[in-house]
Amino acid sequence: MIDSRGNTVIVPDDGPPIEVRAAFIPQRSARAEVPGQQQINVMTMIVNPHLDDVSLWSRVEYAGRQWDVVSPPAYHHGDRRTRHWSIDIRERP
Repeated sequence: MIDSRGNTVIVPDDGPPIEVRAAFIPQRSARAEVPGQQQINVMTMIVNPHLDDVSLWSRVEYAGRQWDVVSPPAYHHGDRRTRHWSIDIRERP
């Protein structure tokens, strides 16, 4: 898609959701102590190595909340039982 200035704009795909089995590991969390601050929750999601098409534009639904992918997925190549993708996700405000 091209915007009014001639820039290429990436639009999220509204395709069907992909359900995966994953493990979630808390990375860091900050609770809002003072009005005006924002609560930040970041987790690492570990998924099957056969998952395709995950990018920074992907969105995750976990524990009834929406999460954004905050870093490019990292592939960990081990033996067949241990290879996986790890994806850092941040809870949407």
